[in-house]
Amino acid sequence: MASDSEIAKLLAHIAACHTAELPGTRLPLYAGAHHIGYLHPPTADQLAASFSGVKRQADRVQMDEALLPRLNEMAAALGIALRAENFDVRVSAGSPSLGVLDRGALPRFGVIGMGVHLNGLVRRAEGPHLWVAKRAANKKLDAGKLDHLVAGGVPAGYTPFATLIKEAEEEAGLPESLAAQARQVAVFTYNMERPEGLRRDVLYAYDIELPEDFVPHPMDGEVEAFTLWPLARVAEVLARTDEFKFNVTLVLIDLLLREGFYTAAAARLRAALGG
Repeated sequence: MASDSEIAKLLAHIAACHTAELPGTRLPLYAGAHHIGYLHPPTADQLAASFSGVKRQADRVQMDEALLPRLNEMAAALGIALRAENFDVRVSAGSPSLGVLDRGALPRFGVIGMGVHLNGLVRRAEGPHLWVAKRAANKKLDAGKLDHLVAGGVPAGYTPFATLIKEAEEEAGLPESLAAQARQVAVFTYNMERPEGLRRDVLYAYDIELPEDFVPHPMDGEVEAFTLWPLARVAEVLARTDEFKFNVTLVLIDLLLREGFYTAAAARLRAALGG
């Protein structure tokens, strides 16, 4: 049974992903009638000075819809380091794409980012185990943190499930024939203040039960190593440390609840997760 301090730590993990108050000091960003993001006033002023179709108003930043194809040009004008990976720009996760914006610019523009996380489970006689990744030391964000077997952002033109299939092979050598057995188990949304800016994320969580003879291998340099942990060890580390990447904690708390952990505090944790 988890102690009160451990439950408090889990609740703190969840709260850490919900630190942004919107609009707060930011101004909503509109492209025509579409609310696509949030800008700090100095950023709004800089864009309005550089692009004639951008107007700083008292309660919003109004951008001509015709400027949507130039979002990456705007990002470059702000001096943002681009990552050559476009994401779809949407009003909400389920709405049509209005354009694209480089992944590196999403936080500065306050645009929604979508991602996928995969719980890689192995059922053993002694209990369930989970594949845990350690992020490479040279990662731009959250270097060295513990992560999921597969996790990544949803690039422009991809669905979450198609992204999962792509990332599974690229990150862990998980073949499509196996990755396609994954099933979606949850969706998490949060607004979070981060050093890189505002994270308005929508996370799609998946489970997959893997055969014991499958061993993942780091494929693209983003992961240093994979280790198979007893799920009880995952629960212990999660409830006592900050070793896991910030949004991994949400997916793991949900998994552990579904696996019968934290039963005495399940209602509190579920309410904090939003489900």
